[in-house]
Amino acid sequence: MTEEYKVGDIIKGQVTGIEKYGIFVNIDPWYDGLIHISEVSSDYVKDVHEFVKIGETIYCQILEVDEENLHLKLSIKNINYKANNDNNPIKETRRGFLPLKENLDKWIRDQMEYYKSQNKK
Repeated sequence: MTEEYKVGDIIKGQVTGIEKYGIFVNIDPWYDGLIHISEVSSDYVKDVHEFVKIGETIYCQILEVDEENLHLKLSIKNINYKANNDNNPIKETRRGFLPLKENLDKWIRDQMEYYKSQNKK
């Protein structure tokens, strides 16, 4: 059974190849992905080898999911992609601000309902 991946998810993968046009990443036994050179950094990228090494485990953000071919288009340019940050006692979520974005409307509604109920008393 394959994982279910969604656009925007941050996932972990292993670098399996590096070409001048991008980085190949193995995600799981079924899916693989490509990080195009344009998705490596917001700055000019002269050499992709400066960012990752073959065999390195990294975090990637999903841009597109091709379920038919089990292929993912990936990006590392807007996330902290280095997975080897185990010395930090604070464990950071790789989803960044996504939980805030996903829950903000619900939290606002809940608070509005709470304040309305308080005003009725």
